[in-house]
Amino acid sequence: MKVLVTGSKGFIGKNLSLALAEAGEIDILAFDRGNSLSLLEELVNQSDCIIHLAGENRPSDPKLFVEGNVDLTQSLCELIQKSGRLIPLIYSSSLQVDDSKSQYAQSKRAAEAAIEKFSQATKNPILIYRLANVFGKWIRPNYNSVVGTFCYNIVRDLPIQIHDNNAIIQLIYIDDVVKDIIAHIKSSWTGSIFGEITPQYSITVGELAGQLYEFKSSRNTLTIPRVGEGLIRALYSTYISYLPVSDFSYPVPKYGDERGDFVEMLKSPDCGQFSYFTALPGVTRGSHYHHTKTEKFLVITGKARFGFRHMLTQEVYELYTSGDKPEIVETIPGWTHDITNIGEEKMVVMLWANEIFNRDHPDTIAAKV
Repeated sequence: MKVLVTGSKGFIGKNLSLALAEAGEIDILAFDRGNSLSLLEELVNQSDCIIHLAGENRPSDPKLFVEGNVDLTQSLCELIQKSGRLIPLIYSSSLQVDDSKSQYAQSKRAAEAAIEKFSQATKNPILIYRLANVFGKWIRPNYNSVVGTFCYNIVRDLPIQIHDNNAIIQLIYIDDVVKDIIAHIKSSWTGSIFGEITPQYSITVGELAGQLYEFKSSRNTLTIPRVGEGLIRALYSTYISYLPVSDFSYPVPKYGDERGDFVEMLKSPDCGQFSYFTALPGVTRGSHYHHTKTEKFLVITGKARFGFRHMLTQEVYELYTSGDKPEIVETIPGWTHDITNIGEEKMVVMLWANEIFNRDHPDTIAAKV
């Protein structure tokens, strides 16, 4: 299957082209700014589907709105008709098309009208997306995306400008746009339809800025917000995509004594704390119990003996594990516990606790096994 992507070097085009390449069995044909109409005709004649993303949104001359959005779209429709084939056409329009004061919006509306007229005359299937503010990796900062601009500036300690903290913006994540487009490429439809990208998110400008600054501070506090789903997941992915290569890594605290080292990695308000520690041969660590806190230990390298004693019944229990056989050892409230390196090399142990350590209320009481 050959898919023509106009505007393949733009924000959506870059993400879509990469995803199409991953899909396999799809040849991508690209038409971009500066290419000739003769090339466009050649590409149209080869195409099985066309994704029309090319256009103008901030030209130096307002006249280019018509040339880049309306005229190019009209030419594309004429070339499809001239090919004598029905070639599914997907068009990226704007949610702003009803704004009568915006030359950009009106040019997108006119382009829509040209596509719809073409479809009515030829029965060529068309799909129009009226997109809200699309954001994600590779969007150009300081151009027409508040998300891209804020991410770029905050990462680099540059100021951001907020005129109204309570202004609400509607957002769509690039991966959701790409996923929906590809689903339509692989399906078939007739007539003229409007596509709808879901989910769509709403957030105020002030909330957006606050969330991005929280991402930034998480490297210092080691406490990360909930970045596993929804808008926060998409914003976090977008934010870190603006990191310069010099910031791909960052240091974390390391505490050491004669027993070994303890290093904190990550903290989460609702998912606990991740860290690791080392122990030299013969060293015992722990020797304490908890009332509510629980922990999971995973020996990465070395050999360990875990000891347990019930604080009321005095029942004792021990078990052995090593890095050669991955096994989670869980601490149980009301049982004091310790871990001893019984091997001949330094032991490295991954540790998860179900809560962030609170020095004022540590829930950690010393008691030998």
